[in-house]
Amino acid sequence: MLVKLRQATRNDIDGMHRVRLAVRENVLSSPTRIAAADYQASIEVKGRGWVIDGGGEIIAFAIGHETDGNIWALFVDPAHEGCGYGRRLHDIMVDWLRGRGLEQLWLTTDPHSRAAGFYRAAGWRDAGLDANGEMRFVLGEFHAQ
Repeated sequence: MLVKLRQATRNDIDGMHRVRLAVRENVLSSPTRIAAADYQASIEVKGRGWVIDGGGEIIAFAIGHETDGNIWALFVDPAHEGCGYGRRLHDIMVDWLRGRGLEQLWLTTDPHSRAAGFYRAAGWRDAGLDANGEMRFVLGEFHAQ
């Protein structure tokens, strides 16, 4: 299978949402909680997205917001975990955000998930729990606001 990392477009939204719903951790409480308009705004207005395209099928994706340094999404289809796709997406997204002048990046995830370990291994720091009980991670220089 030919695998390609490329910038996401609105034509990828259905595939990205399929991957988002397929994950076993950080599961959405409601499949309709995130709509196509949320993806579109995230990749066209707030920031940029990338996909791993495996022969015409989206198998992983990431979205970063340049408006506030938030890593909005980074998900890999469970059938393709362990192939390094998450790290490739992470690195291109972080590099792009840094290239846009952002020194402060942040995200939230379930504190007991494999994702939490992934971010720690990638150099992110724990910044405590948010109001929803999710772990907040930061990368870069953060100062109290």
